[in-house]
Amino acid sequence: MCGIAGVIRWDGGVVDRELLARMIARVRHRGPDAIGIHSEGGAGLAHARLSIIDIEGGCQPMASEDGALHITFNGEVFNYLELREELLRKGRRFSTRSDTEVLLRLYEEEGEECVRRLNGQWAFAVWDARRRRLFLSRDRLGVRPLFYTASGGGFSFASEIKSLLEEPDLPRRLDLRALAQVFTFWVTVPPATLFQGIHELPPGCSLVADGERVTVLRHWELEPSSPAPGSEDERAARLLELLRDATRLRLRSDVPVGAYLSGGLDSTVTAALVDAERKRAGADGLRTFSVSFSDPEFDESSWQRLAATSLGVDHVDIRCDHAAIAEAFPAVVWHAERPLLRTAPAPLYLLSRAVRERGFKVVVTGEGADEVLGGYDIFKEMKIRRFWSAQPASRMRPLLLRRLYPYLTNLQRQPTEYLKAFFHIRPEDLADPCFSHLPRWEMTAMTQAFFSDEVQASVRSVDPYADLGATLPSRFADWEDLTRAQYLESAFLLPGYILSSQGDRVSMAHAVEGRFPFLDYRVVEFAFSLPPRLKLKALTEKYLLKRAAKSLIPEEIRRRSKQPFRAPDALSFFDGTGGAARAGWVETLLSAPRIREHGVFDPNRVELLVRKARSGRLIGVKDNMALVGVLSTQLLLEQMFKHVERWS
Repeated sequence: MCGIAGVIRWDGGVVDRELLARMIARVRHRGPDAIGIHSEGGAGLAHARLSIIDIEGGCQPMASEDGALHITFNGEVFNYLELREELLRKGRRFSTRSDTEVLLRLYEEEGEECVRRLNGQWAFAVWDARRRRLFLSRDRLGVRPLFYTASGGGFSFASEIKSLLEEPDLPRRLDLRALAQVFTFWVTVPPATLFQGIHELPPGCSLVADGERVTVLRHWELEPSSPAPGSEDERAARLLELLRDATRLRLRSDVPVGAYLSGGLDSTVTAALVDAERKRAGADGLRTFSVSFSDPEFDESSWQRLAATSLGVDHVDIRCDHAAIAEAFPAVVWHAERPLLRTAPAPLYLLSRAVRERGFKVVVTGEGADEVLGGYDIFKEMKIRRFWSAQPASRMRPLLLRRLYPYLTNLQRQPTEYLKAFFHIRPEDLADPCFSHLPRWEMTAMTQAFFSDEVQASVRSVDPYADLGATLPSRFADWEDLTRAQYLESAFLLPGYILSSQGDRVSMAHAVEGRFPFLDYRVVEFAFSLPPRLKLKALTEKYLLKRAAKSLIPEEIRRRSKQPFRAPDALSFFDGTGGAARAGWVETLLSAPRIREHGVFDPNRVELLVRKARSGRLIGVKDNMALVGVLSTQLLLEQMFKHVERWS
């Protein structure tokens, strides 16, 4: 796993190697093992390497034998050995053992269609000097990031936005449309980013830049397919078979591989599969890692100990308290490059730092299981809302929603009429294709009330729902309820937040690569072919996975209800006793002069919010999201926008 960057001058002008050096230095945290730069003929590519496969021979940028093609690659092709054997039979020669060379040779053989053959996670660029043509590609689920900008007769790309900001002529303007998207969905809707003129290549897409013409092409679409045949037992066996093979491929590495173990179903299944595969291969015991909290409301250490003891792994627990979250938060926002509405990425940032300090570059984790196999509370919530809407006068049916969220104390106190409005059970809501997510999105959008009058006026004509709706598949409205809900999670929140702010950005901040068996495209396609009842059976989440895992993990964990990963939000910055913030920078960034200086938020509204936080009177999720959202946006403005042009 690595960092990449590049610049193309379509007029053939020389690409400044110093610019390339600055761009790749910005993401040196992603690849601390080596730096490579290639520049000739109006094209420059740069690479910061995290050496995992073929440590001695996989340096980049890498050239084809005739020198016409150059590649800079961030990611892993997990089926590279099989592809290599196939290419050898076709007469291709190899000078390294790296998956990078396999990818380059496959591109020579099959051109831009080669990405359909890959089982992996990737963001890469190939420069074709003869055709003066640049090809970029991003993996199916958006595990690895890729951004680009095209202006002034040139084209630039990079793993992270901060590299592109090294371009001296690129203005730094905040995109208020994208800001409204974040304060609705938690994420921007690709290709939008918080920076005007800088675009995100969407997951499952490739890009061709030819002269000043830029074309984005989709190479994979997440969509339901014909139901997988077989009985429940046969389907459970097939799921387990796919997961075992996905795990086997993801253990290909020339450096040690660890695993995250949160004590939940997904990570315990993943760790069990990794441990079994390692033992089959005669490897040493597995090292697992978890984060626990000093605050008992968020702590899952008892479950983590149960899982570790049952599996017999060598387990490391990283203890996290409020002060540690506050201390890490500025670095987390710097790496995330977008506002955050929760502090949950901060403990994971601390966890990945501890993993790297113990000598590990690779961890296998359970991300993706909730999205593709029906694990989130939002899926159960949707089902209960449909159930309640059939008898809206029922006193018993809304009690299911209270039982679903025992940790949301404010929700427990609300009268039934409030719950009816909040959970959208009106007929017009039921007909909305995005019915499943309306309550979440509407509650998040309430945080926009803290925008300044100027910003509110600017975004008044912005419709984030329309922005997202314009990207949905043409037949989205015809899909079944659960499939639509899973798509919204998998296509937006998963790549934009779970795999980014809580994934790639905080792990690669410490040069730790995450690998995800549940996001093997074969597992995902199989899951999207399953009938909904095998994913969410009544209110039993991940039903088929639990059935498949019966012989793998402790029964207590298999039967355990889904526990969302949460971290203390406002309490990480204020202790709620009326005193000062836990860190001086919090006081500074939330002060009226600094709020007024940046102009995004209203200082009076923010001051009232801060007073509530000081005295411990923040009301539920909405106020906590608002506080973290304001604070993280202020950090981002300080780090990446200060003393530059404001929005236009």
